[in-house]
Amino acid sequence: MTALYVRGGRPLRGRIDPSANKNAVLPVLCATLLTDAPITLRNVPEITDVTRIHDFFRELGSTVHWDKAAKVLEIDHSTISPGARATLPQAMRASIMMIPGLLARLGEARLENEVKGCTLGAREIDPHVAVFKAFGAEVSNEGKNIVFRKKDRGEGTRMWLEYASVTTTENFIISALTANGTSQIVNAACEPHVQEMCAFLEAMGARIKGKGTSMVSVEGGVELHGADYTFVEDFHEVATFLALAAVTGGDISVRNSQPENFMLIDRTFEKFGAEVEHKDGWSRLQAPEQLVVQANFTSHLITKVEAAPWPYIPADLLPIFIALGVKAKGQTMFWNKVYEGGLTWHTELSLFGAHTLLCDPHRLITFGGDRLVPATVTSPYIIRVAIALLMVAASIEGESTILDADPIRRAHPNFVPNIDSLGVNVEWGA
Repeated sequence: MTALYVRGGRPLRGRIDPSANKNAVLPVLCATLLTDAPITLRNVPEITDVTRIHDFFRELGSTVHWDKAAKVLEIDHSTISPGARATLPQAMRASIMMIPGLLARLGEARLENEVKGCTLGAREIDPHVAVFKAFGAEVSNEGKNIVFRKKDRGEGTRMWLEYASVTTTENFIISALTANGTSQIVNAACEPHVQEMCAFLEAMGARIKGKGTSMVSVEGGVELHGADYTFVEDFHEVATFLALAAVTGGDISVRNSQPENFMLIDRTFEKFGAEVEHKDGWSRLQAPEQLVVQANFTSHLITKVEAAPWPYIPADLLPIFIALGVKAKGQTMFWNKVYEGGLTWHTELSLFGAHTLLCDPHRLITFGGDRLVPATVTSPYIIRVAIALLMVAASIEGESTILDADPIRRAHPNFVPNIDSLGVNVEWGA
């Protein structure tokens, strides 16, 4: 059990260079299996899942050099033997995105029966299995493993997803590049990290049309070459540090090269009386004297924050806005349309003295503005929830403890040093 000790109550101030988005870094790493040419990746965060993939590549026979201080990862898969075999990393949902590359190289991939990840709710792999079968793979259960086999390149196909799943979309795109002909996916996910994976693939020579939309076409059979690619800032982390300014009454600027992704995020901050300014590659939030939930023009309806697949507010950002809802004077309904397990942690907020009401597994109301007190709380294995609990603790004078806070390290290796530099005293404990 890993604990975070937070001594809060001070307005946070300063400037932050955020890390790259793990949800972009992981699929890009998986996609490097599509070429034997050398790949150089820059601004690579030192996080648990990157370490797992790095170790897997070395086990597979790849030549990998990771300069962690410089955040540069160099990969050469040309040294993989045709008869290589390796066990996919466990406890990591991104493992499933290595299957297309392994099928193209080795004709076989094995995956443990239950791919893990955050405890947000049921996350089936059936859509992925449908993708692999559509491109000619055979899928079977053998003991504790799901085994994927493929004898040839397969042909291009067209799929219409039931749900705009990020990893299913990414698996379709990677698989399509290994097949003959043109493939198309309808109801594709279009999150910024999906677009970034496509940008990396295009840097390798891939021909992709429609990235950032719900209909994406991919030309298969194109030989991919090497690339030198630099990851952009994680928009989740940018928004999180802006929210820290709002919740603590501070003033924080965060480097942000893609403010075009923030129009709806900015409007969501405005619902609590906070405004974001984008200028010269930086995003800044100067907190108002008090956060106040802004009333709707339709006065008999409660103010809502709805989370769903992009271009909605991402479900991953909902917890940080719940933290604002707890601090802001007024009532707010938060609606998680994605995960049925994404709001159960609200009971931890009551330990701080917050007043919340869970309407059903997908909807939560905060009654904000009450006096909050330090507390010891326990985080579920959800990255952004651990951060939201830290945010609330940072806004309260005195020492709070967040138990099981380790999920933060999965996505944000420098988060604690960064927040410490802004003026709150945070320490990892046993």
